[in-house]
Amino acid sequence: MRAVLTLTLVYSCTWLSLVGSTLSKTDIKKPSKSQDTETAVADRPVQERGLVVTDPQWRDIVREERRYCPQAVAKRHFQGAVLGYITPWNSHGYDIAKLFGPKLTSVSPVWLQLRRRGPESFHVTGLHDHDPGWVKAVRKANKKNKILPRLLFDSWSYQDYMSVLDSEDEIEELGREVVEVGKAEKFDGFTLELWSQLGGNKRKELVHLVTHLCEALKAEKLSCVLVIPPAVAPGSGQPGMFGREEFEKLAPVVDAFSLMTYDYSSPSRPGPSAPLPWMRDCVLQLDPQGLWRQKILLGLNLYGLDFSTQGGAEPLLGDRYIELLREIRPKLQWDEQAGEHYFSYKRCVCVCVCVCGEHYFSYKRCVCVCVEHYFSYKRCVCVCVRERKKIFVMFMITVLVISIKVFMFVVCVNRCLYLK
Repeated sequence: MRAVLTLTLVYSCTWLSLVGSTLSKTDIKKPSKSQDTETAVADRPVQERGLVVTDPQWRDIVREERRYCPQAVAKRHFQGAVLGYITPWNSHGYDIAKLFGPKLTSVSPVWLQLRRRGPESFHVTGLHDHDPGWVKAVRKANKKNKILPRLLFDSWSYQDYMSVLDSEDEIEELGREVVEVGKAEKFDGFTLELWSQLGGNKRKELVHLVTHLCEALKAEKLSCVLVIPPAVAPGSGQPGMFGREEFEKLAPVVDAFSLMTYDYSSPSRPGPSAPLPWMRDCVLQLDPQGLWRQKILLGLNLYGLDFSTQGGAEPLLGDRYIELLREIRPKLQWDEQAGEHYFSYKRCVCVCVCVCGEHYFSYKRCVCVCVEHYFSYKRCVCVCVRERKKIFVMFMITVLVISIKVFMFVVCVNRCLYLK
């Protein structure tokens, strides 16, 4: 299997260096094994500690993955816009947005869906995820931070799109619903996700819809960020579903474009998650002269991809990444052209049963070395102390039953021989 490590946090033009894959063994002070990495802090940022390198060691990544420098939290190395996406299924992201709020300019929690209920009837769902307390904390960390929830056009049929795109009344009502929700919930605007759903079709009509939405939001002093697919199709190099023509028409009215420059590779085509040459091409394809470059938020992903030799692939998240490093202890390779780290490993699953006296039918993982695969792991099924008597009784009953059957078999054989 090959694990491609592209571990950077948010959609943005840049991001802080808190990523495990950029750390090395140059930090002289080695923490003790009992050190709590959840609360560990450093006296200097990673740049000054010499940890941003192309040849990181797995030990340093494991040791440093949660360490940060409190004095550097408020310092920004990049002065452009930085938008951070927060998902409800990853609660750690909520803490990151509060802790590193000064590094961000806007936050987009993935909360909302826009649904069409019928002719000129729209409804925003997902408001139950809105956490005013968390929003207040994020704004406290950085008063300039804008809260721009992602608004996904969800469960729309092709006919829904056609009905809206062909009707000014539908577009007007859609804009009114979005603006009302934004004002009622005290958001600073929205991050709109609707372009990819039509697969690159009806671009002219979509430009008109987005223009109307952004103008309606701006009239109420609300911001509008548009999520757009890569301008260069991954792998093929062909033009994507959003091109220069659409970009130039929308750039004057959209506050920013969230460019999806990630997921370059796929299970059928293993490789880097976001190679730098492709990312650069996507930007240049949209804005070769750099007239609107400040509005392009370059998408950076905080996950890798774990490819299987059988053709499968699954996202490699932070916890699993650290777990693999501890188990496998690999040598990370640097792909100079793509600008990413990767490593290869083999896996086998061995099953054993043991009695540890702590857990009842729970699982623990232990590193083993088997004949066929190096640095794989096995799972041990552990049984609690209070179950030992039950197990012993069951074992004795099983032994007794087997003994009786063996005895009967022997008697039967002897009798057959006697009759002969």
